[in-house]
Amino acid sequence: MLEQLKELIMNYVEVDESEIVPEARFSEDLGFNSYDFMCMLGDIEDEMDIEIDEDKAAASKTVEELMNYLEEQK
Repeated sequence: MLEQLKELIMNYVEVDESEIVPEARFSEDLGFNSYDFMCMLGDIEDEMDIEIDEDKAAASKTVEELMNYLEEQK
């Protein structure tokens, strides 16, 4: 799942793939703003064919927290 998320993340922010690690924080480390994050969630829904509760997913501060949330939704 990390590799799939890396591709989606790199569509929204200009970071090196090596910076996208489980403990990376979306806003502080990767440079996401709230608009980009919410747009990415929409892409994740389409890509993974799952329904995301945006409030719960938005509470994810790190890549790992989002991965854990997505795993729960499968």
